[in-house]
Amino acid sequence: MVELRNNPLDTIFHALGDETRRRMLAALSDGERSVGELAEPFAMSLAAASKHVKVLENAGLIRREVRGRTHLCRLEPGPLAGAHQWLSAYEHFWTGRLDVLERILRAHDAAPSRNDDKDGE
Repeated sequence: MVELRNNPLDTIFHALGDETRRRMLAALSDGERSVGELAEPFAMSLAAASKHVKVLENAGLIRREVRGRTHLCRLEPGPLAGAHQWLSAYEHFWTGRLDVLERILRAHDAAPSRNDDKDGE
């Protein structure tokens, strides 16, 4: 059974959880692309690419416009700001942890080694 996602962040992180979709977003950061152009580097069918595009579209990360038979996609970076804000809350945590690790490593490097003691014998 398909689980419905109510939280926009859930939908965004679900969309970003796939490497193909992340690479499609990266391509769109350079400008508008057709679904065929998005599919090309992956050697996938248009149907498969369209499924990925639909996930990105549902997350609000891209906007698709139909021009004749061509479906053009462009990046909508707004929803990424919410994901970035959520991730930023953890930046303080990881910075603190890395600072502790740095202090431990510096203390370890500054401590006399046992080999130094043997050299003085």
